[in-house]
Amino acid sequence: MSRILITSAIPYINGIKHLGNLVGSQLPADLFARYMRARGNEVLFLCATDEHGTPAELAAAKADMPVDEYCAQMHRTQAKLAAGFRLSFDHFGRSSSPQNHRLTQYFAGKLAENGFVEEVSEKQVYSSADGRFLPDRYIEGTCPNCGYDKARGDQCENCTKQLDPTDLIDPRSAISGSTDLEVRETKNLYLRQSALKRDLDAWIDSKADWPVLTTSIAKKWLHDGDGLQDRGITRDLNWGIPVKKGEQDWPGMEGKVFYVWFDAPIEYIACAAEWAEAQGKDEEDWWRWWRTDAGAEDVRYVQFMGKDNVPFHTLSFPATIMGSKEPWKLVDYIKSFNYLNYDGGQFSTSQGRGVFMDQALEILPADYWRWWLLSNAPETSDSEFTWEKFQAGVNKDLADVLGNFVSRVTKFCRSKFGETIPEGGTLTEEGAKLVSDLSEGMKAYASHMDAIDVRKAAAELRAMWVAGNEFLQTAAPWTSFKTDPERAAADIRLALNLIRVYAVISAPFIPDATARLLEAMRTDEADWPEDMQAALQLLPAGHGFAVPDTLFAKITDEQQEEWAQKFSGVRT
Repeated sequence: MSRILITSAIPYINGIKHLGNLVGSQLPADLFARYMRARGNEVLFLCATDEHGTPAELAAAKADMPVDEYCAQMHRTQAKLAAGFRLSFDHFGRSSSPQNHRLTQYFAGKLAENGFVEEVSEKQVYSSADGRFLPDRYIEGTCPNCGYDKARGDQCENCTKQLDPTDLIDPRSAISGSTDLEVRETKNLYLRQSALKRDLDAWIDSKADWPVLTTSIAKKWLHDGDGLQDRGITRDLNWGIPVKKGEQDWPGMEGKVFYVWFDAPIEYIACAAEWAEAQGKDEEDWWRWWRTDAGAEDVRYVQFMGKDNVPFHTLSFPATIMGSKEPWKLVDYIKSFNYLNYDGGQFSTSQGRGVFMDQALEILPADYWRWWLLSNAPETSDSEFTWEKFQAGVNKDLADVLGNFVSRVTKFCRSKFGETIPEGGTLTEEGAKLVSDLSEGMKAYASHMDAIDVRKAAAELRAMWVAGNEFLQTAAPWTSFKTDPERAAADIRLALNLIRVYAVISAPFIPDATARLLEAMRTDEADWPEDMQAALQLLPAGHGFAVPDTLFAKITDEQQEEWAQKFSGVRT
């Protein structure tokens, strides 16, 4: 048994997330967590809401709520939607937690103690129209690198270039649109990332198994232009974690808070502390996941995120941990994703474009979305959601292949043998070929899942569903029943056992369907099938079952057209 620590990029608090956010981090992380548990590993799967910074303040003001109450409400909303999509977090925390306050201040103190924090007098953009300093991301303009006209003052989301607000062409306030901006002097703390560049470079070079997408972005930030830059870790804001040096006040930093990018990844660690407290556990119970001097040396730590989060997770957060000079666990593998686009454009939370998590669950159950999103995950390049593709994928894979197999097998058995697994006959030649094909398929499936090759794993799983249908066509028990009922019984007994196997191996992708299939087969035997032949004999003759209701209803042309029209505009 291995110990696997899994974190998903934490979603920002200022609204409900869209399907592109979901497939870029939380959903594939859940797939991996479910698979690792099914294989008998000890798993700690953590996520949280990212609650600090100006966007939270502005969203709260728009909702006419105090910011802390707004964040608490949105955390409940996001937790409910995560449960609706069957995301199996061991804990869904909050970056505003007392644990994160303490740890963020602790890390800042250690970094300062080790010479990796510098106080810098800098000029920051102040908006007279808004009456406030503007965080970098709330200044928009044209990117000097690629010409994208909605680049933010911290980073261009189009080309991922790290920017300063003064780099932008024709800058404006993203809050009011005002161009009445002035530069004022203020003091902030900076993390001296440049002093850790050599360590970070060597560490990334050691990760030969990382996806090219992950390492290429990290290397770009390390070496492009002037190389890795120092980065501000404090801001002149009201909402956030107060700047302290451990438990001590930080002279000159009164009234300032830590920059959200600094405290958010530390929440991964704090979330484990929250989990331990919620479970009535001791500090040692979360340290064994995060401290290599307290039991975490044998932990494999895997992170999931969209490509826009890669620089912070490959450079800034590791710099925080390395700079502390303490034995905190560094990530072992980063699974990064490209973007899922929406019908010819981009999903966008700020612009309300696309399908959002709450809307998706209102029109179809979670499994429909889980299957399509994961089987089309944007791994090696951007992928695109269209309603036509969604309809085709659901109908062909879930309804015509898996659902069709379950329906044909159970209904035929009920009509010819009753609602019990029939006895008689021995494994036929067709049955033996199926066992062999599925045994090979399982090896490939497990290999893809272990490697977190999501689309390849989905394709292999579907191929195993197809193999069951091809077996039915070849064995044709409806024909053999007329002349050799025992042969038909043997083939149907195998097929009914295969339904249970499908339930078990499909669970990481479609957990609700799995529960329904196991209930229909009247079993709670859900151990991973290490031996396919034995697994396909587990339910004996005489074991009862029920014909389930339609496992997956097809999406009609009328529904597809209705939804395409409904979600063609912008969410208000």
